[in-house]
Amino acid sequence: MQKGKINVQTENIFPIIKKFLYSDHEIFLRELISNAVDATQKLKIMSSKGDFTGEIGELRIEVKVDKKSKTITVSDKGVGMTTEEIDRYINQIAFSSAEEWISKYKDEAETNPIIGHFGLGFYSSFMVASKVELHSKSYRKNSKGVKWVCDGTPEFSLEEKPKKQRGTDVVLHIADDSTEFLEEHKILELLKKYAKFLPVEIVFGTEKETKKEKDKKGKEKEVTVEKPRVINNTRPAWTQKPSDLSDDDYKDFYRELYPMTFEEPLFNIHLNVDYPFTLTGILYFPKVKQNFEVQRDKIQLYCNQVFVTDSVEGIVPDFLTLLHGVIDSPDIPLNVSRSFLQSDASVKKISGHITKKVADKLEEIFRNNREDFESKWDDIKIFIEYGMISEEKFRERARKFCLLKNTEGKYFTLDEYRDHIKAQQIDKDKKVVHLYATNTDEQHAFVEAAKEKGYDVLVLDTPIDSHFVNMLETELDNASFTRVDAEVVDKLIKKDDALPSKLSDAQKDKLKPMIEKHLDQKSFQVAFENLSETEHPMVITQPEFMRRMKDMSAIGGMNYMGALPDSYMLVVNTNHPLIGKVLDENDEPLRDKHIKQLIDLAMLAKNLLKGEKLTRFVQRSVDLF
Repeated sequence: MQKGKINVQTENIFPIIKKFLYSDHEIFLRELISNAVDATQKLKIMSSKGDFTGEIGELRIEVKVDKKSKTITVSDKGVGMTTEEIDRYINQIAFSSAEEWISKYKDEAETNPIIGHFGLGFYSSFMVASKVELHSKSYRKNSKGVKWVCDGTPEFSLEEKPKKQRGTDVVLHIADDSTEFLEEHKILELLKKYAKFLPVEIVFGTEKETKKEKDKKGKEKEVTVEKPRVINNTRPAWTQKPSDLSDDDYKDFYRELYPMTFEEPLFNIHLNVDYPFTLTGILYFPKVKQNFEVQRDKIQLYCNQVFVTDSVEGIVPDFLTLLHGVIDSPDIPLNVSRSFLQSDASVKKISGHITKKVADKLEEIFRNNREDFESKWDDIKIFIEYGMISEEKFRERARKFCLLKNTEGKYFTLDEYRDHIKAQQIDKDKKVVHLYATNTDEQHAFVEAAKEKGYDVLVLDTPIDSHFVNMLETELDNASFTRVDAEVVDKLIKKDDALPSKLSDAQKDKLKPMIEKHLDQKSFQVAFENLSETEHPMVITQPEFMRRMKDMSAIGGMNYMGALPDSYMLVVNTNHPLIGKVLDENDEPLRDKHIKQLIDLAMLAKNLLKGEKLTRFVQRSVDLF
C-alpha cells in the first residue's frame, strides 16, 4: 500500500474547498457527473480512433444513494485510471488531465466535447463528504483495480484492489452536516437540474413501466416491470442541426424546458457558432407580460450540456434576459464574478453575437411576413422597446422594424408614422407632434377630442413607455411626444394663431380664487385658456414633463419623485358661456354649486371622481334640476 500526502500548496486547501470555493455545495454532484461524462466521452473517442479495441458495452453513468450507510456513489464505465494516473491527476490538485488529453485528441473532442472546465472538480466532494473513496480500473490491458481513500485531510491511501469492470466509482461518505443529500428526492432534483441534458445516459434508481404482453394462451395482458430510471435527454434540440428539426420539435423542447408553462413561444432562434468562439443554443420569444420583471431568469446557461446557471446577467445584454431558452458555450468563464464576466472579451463577443442574431430574426420576420409580425407586435413590443432603450447597437437595427400602433389598430414604422401625421401635426416650432394615450379607456374623452380635431393618436401603454418616448425624442429629428391629456385639445399642438378671450385680466383675477377654494392646492393649479366656445368649460390636464419624469423614476426603481402628489392643471375656458354665467352669478351658494359641478365634470372626464366626491356630485346633479 502506498501512503503519502496530496501535493497542495497549503495545508488548508480542504477548508477552503468546503467553505469558500463554490457558493453552493450542491454542485459537488455536477462536478462528479461531469468527470464521469468526460471519462465516458474519452472512451468513445478512443474507440472510434482505434486506440481502444475492446467492447464498449452500455456506457451509462449510475448514481446510487444508500441512506443506511450514508453514502452516495457515482459510477461510470469510462476510461478508468491506473495507480500512476490517480497519483498524477488526483494527488496533485490543479493538474488538469482534460487539457493534456484534449491536446492529443483535439479534432475528435470537438464532436464529443470534454467538459473538464470546472477547476478542482473532484475535490468539491469534500464540501459534503467526511471521507471519499475512489475505486477505478483502467481500460488498458492487464490493468488492475485501484482504491484511493482520503478523509478530508491531505493524508490519503492508495492500494491495489480487485475491480471487475472498467471505469470509476466515487463513493462519498456524507458528513453529518450534509445529510439532506441522502434524501432520494434531493438527489433527483439535483440530477434534473444539472444533468438533464448530458450527452451520456444518467441512471438513478428504477421506475415502473406498464407494458402489454401475451400469456401462454396468446391472450394480451398488462404487466408492470421495473426498469432503470434514465433522467436525461442525451440529444437535446440545441445540439442538433436546425435543418433536422421541425417547428413541432422546437415547441416540444420548449415544453421540456418549461413543463409548467402553457403558452407556446412566438418564435425561436437557433444559435450555432464555432468561430471565433463556440456557442450553441435556442432562444425563444415568449409573450412578454406587462410586468416584465417576472420574465427574467428563464435563459439557462450550459457548458457542454452541463447546467451552470439560470442567471445570465452579465453574459447577455439586460434586455435579452426577457427571452427564454438555452445558451451553451465552453468559452464563458465559470465561477467568477459578474464584473469579471462583463469585462471578459469572449463574453462581450458572445453577447454581441446574440444581440445581432436576435435583430436578424426580428428583421427577417418583419421583412418576409409583415402581417405575421404585426400580429405578434403587442406581445413583443415591450421587449423591443426595452432593447432600444438599453442597447445602442440593437436600437440602430430596430429602427427598421420597430412599430407604432394607433388607436385605430393600424401599425406603422417610425418613418411611416411621421409621413402619416406630418401634414396635420406640426407645431409652430416645426416639430412633428406625436400624440399618444397610455390608457384608451381612462383617456377616452381626450382621445376623441383629438380625433375630432383631425389628429392621430398612438397607443403607448407599456410600463416603460415614458422611457421609450424620451429615447425617441432624442433619436428622431424634430419630433416631440405629448400624451393626449397633457393639454386641452387646442393647445396639444401649439400653433401661431390664438383666439381672443372674452374675459378681461381683472375678471380672471376675480374668478381664480372662487375656483381655487374648491381644489386641493397641492395637486391642482388653475390656468385660463382662450378656447373655442364648443370646448368644455373646464378641463383637467396633466402636464407632460412632470408626469413623464415621475413615471420614469418609478419604473427605474429609484422612485425619487414617487412621494410627490400627482400634478394636475385645471384649465378654464375663458370663452365658454357657462364661465361668464358663473362670474355674473350673485347668489354665492348657487355660484359655488355651479363651480363645484363644473370642476366635478372635468374630474369625471379625467376618471378622478371617486368615492364620497362622486356621491356628492350625483346628489348635486339632482338638486340642480
